[in-house]
Amino acid sequence: MTDQEETCHEGRRYLPHGPTSEHWQQPPYTYRMAVLLLFASARVAAGTGRSQMSGSTVGEVMDAACHHYGATFANQLDSCGIWLNGEPAEACDPVTDSDEVAILPPVSGG
Repeated sequence: MTDQEETCHEGRRYLPHGPTSEHWQQPPYTYRMAVLLLFASARVAAGTGRSQMSGSTVGEVMDAACHHYGATFANQLDSCGIWLNGEPAEACDPVTDSDEVAILPPVSGG
């Protein structure tokens, strides 16, 4: 940068042709939207059988669902099983955009 350019910019230096890959950084956060599948009483409480919820773990997805669908829905979860891609899930399990989190209330029958 010439002295004249530096004076015009009050001493601040700028990249001459915009950011390059070495200067560009993605934000430190990402929003993941897992597919949430709801069955039986959880489906009734939510008013839908399928939605997308943000979160980077199963627990965050469940928190987002409780916030979105309210107390009646949240109360249903105490007795429900939570599954991630067809396997029993823990709250700390990570999720990606391609994951399915299913809420399965207990089933009884004869």
